[in-house]
Amino acid sequence: MTATTAGLSGRLICEVFKSPRKEETYLYVDKRQGLVDVPEALLEHFGKPVAVFTMLLTADKPLARANAADVMAAIHAQGFYFQMPPAKEDYLLDLYRTPTQAVY
Repeated sequence: MTATTAGLSGRLICEVFKSPRKEETYLYVDKRQGLVDVPEALLEHFGKPVAVFTMLLTADKPLARANAADVMAAIHAQGFYFQMPPAKEDYLLDLYRTPTQAVY
């Protein structure tokens, strides 16, 4: 990958894949490079990547759970950005485990 691919140009055509095994787990890669730089061990854990969408990524583009500049930097440095699901709040898990009673 060249410096202009993700760094100096300030723009990157990014392809996003979701994991068929882990909910809310995604891989972001340079569209032109595809998955060639993603380690085999990560792909084994991730499962067969399912293409979700392609987007033009810029450092100031708002993303739901990541900083676009960080995503671009990771793609530039290692060829991919790996997004894990958000951490579950402990109190939400406690609410889920606690039996509920109907109040009339």
